[in-house]
Amino acid sequence: MSGKVTEIAQMDLSGTNDGKITVTTIEEPYGAGSESVASIGIALQANAEEPDWKVHIPKANIDAVIAALQEAKAKL
Repeated sequence: MSGKVTEIAQMDLSGTNDGKITVTTIEEPYGAGSESVASIGIALQANAEEPDWKVHIPKANIDAVIAALQEAKAKL
């Protein structure tokens, strides 16, 4: 990952002692000229240098992912 990372939010990960969920934006994540993405990271321990899991979501897909997450939430 090579681009500028901007933190948007950080929250506690439910069900863990000190896990965190972070939401960031990353400019040019795959090198010069690549499309910026929203990134969601899950760290099971708050002091982890890298998240245990992360996903990059292009801007064009954010609305569909939000809708899917809202549907998933309704089914939980």
